[in-house]
Amino acid sequence: MLSESELDRVCVVLVRARNPSNIGAVARAMHDFGFRRLRVVNEFAMPFTAAKSAVDASAVMAGAVTCASVADAVADCTLVVGTTAVGERDLQHELLVLAEGAARMRAELREPTHDDEAVMDRAPEVGGTVAVLFGSEKTGLSNEELSHCNWLLTVPMHEYEGVRHPSMNLGQAVAVCLYELVRDPTHDDKAVVKGAPGDVAEPVAAAQLERITALMNEVMEATEYTRRHAHNCDPAHVRRLVRRIGVDAVDAPVWMGFLKQVLWKLEGRRE
Repeated sequence: MLSESELDRVCVVLVRARNPSNIGAVARAMHDFGFRRLRVVNEFAMPFTAAKSAVDASAVMAGAVTCASVADAVADCTLVVGTTAVGERDLQHELLVLAEGAARMRAELREPTHDDEAVMDRAPEVGGTVAVLFGSEKTGLSNEELSHCNWLLTVPMHEYEGVRHPSMNLGQAVAVCLYELVRDPTHDDKAVVKGAPGDVAEPVAAAQLERITALMNEVMEATEYTRRHAHNCDPAHVRRLVRRIGVDAVDAPVWMGFLKQVLWKLEGRRE
């Protein structure tokens, strides 16, 4: 089981969820398994008071945070996991089944981290913060929304011949994922591959990865790479590229400093 501290560092993020009843079902599942942090990304204010299915989950609903974008919703998170039913989607991320994905998330929650501004001067603190993204009831997560994720998670389902690829109701999907996350991991977590002792990368918050992405886009524009190789410059593609690099909390300031120096040099030459 997860500790209270670990439960508090898991954020369920609903992206473009439209049905208040589904949001209520999600809140109820979160309450039942001990999770409290709900974030909703939507273009319009959600009528949380209409979520009548949130039985006993009033505290979860009261604490729900509405965010303007996925980037805002995951800015403080060190691991961002997207969920997908896969279907005919052409995926650009590593895809894990639920059991393996839950083991990785538990490992992230338990991995000691350091303060970004004083990495060498402070003792390790509690582990990282994990965001689990669930998309619209009709379309799931878009490719642009998935570009904010480190990797993807799917729940294996039985496939019927001649029938569209199966998918789960939003409330059911959240409940199944959260159950797998909190259940006794004694056996499965042994399968999580860890690096050598003392060689574990410190996770970096998504907000820093987004700053690196923005600087990368600026460099590509300033060097006219976007004009010559426009097919490589889709914002979602660049965001995935930055995440595949595997930047950690120690390397992130180095990458940002390097990219800023490149921009400064380019600006000097233009003058």
